Amino acid sequence: MMKAVAVTGGIGSGKSVVCAHLQRCGVPVYDSDSRTKTLYDRCPGLIEEVEEAFGMCFRDGDGRLDRRALAAVAFADRAALERLESIVHPKVLEDFIDWRDSYPGQGWRGYAGAEPFVVMESAIILGKPAFLSQVDAVVLVTAPLERRIDRAVRRDACPREDIIARMASQETVEDGVDALIINDSDLETLYRRTDSAFSGLFKIIG
Repeated sequence: MMKAVAVTGGIGSGKSVVCAHLQRCGVPVYDSDSRTKTLYDRCPGLIEEVEEAFGMCFRDGDGRLDRRALAAVAFADRAALERLESIVHPKVLEDFIDWRDSYPGQGWRGYAGAEPFVVMESAIILGKPAFLSQVDAVVLVTAPLERRIDRAVRRDACPREDIIARMASQETVEDGVDALIINDSDLETLYRRTDSAFSGLFKIIG
């Protein structure tokens, strides 16, 4: 089975920048956020199941999922978020396993000379045993809080209060993490730290 590494971190931490660097180095990356968005369109009945669980409509004028409306409800309290995750996460996990297993274990060049592996980019994998069981190591990307907030506000064009509320629902801890990347400098420094962190991981994932 293809080896897999999870790259995680809170909103604005820089995990997507790390994953983009890995992709440029030839590592396949599963972007959990974007794949989840496509699942709402690809999985028959998923939107209906979510609407039934919350007792309200989450569609725009074209009948597609209104993600902002759903996020406003799901991130309002932990119970609502857990209800949404109980519906969506099993489908995301199944999609990831199918995606990972589609890559051959040989015949393509590994990152920095390592054996081939894939990456799952996910903000919420820590504390999710079902997801953790499908990866061989976890890398956490961190950054100073104010930098994270500023990055997310600029990137998402959202009010600061909304970003802070989303952060509160995705707080991460370092327990169970195999490598730590601190994103508190420029891009070149982040890339070097990423390469260094993964070089150390190769001893773990084989």
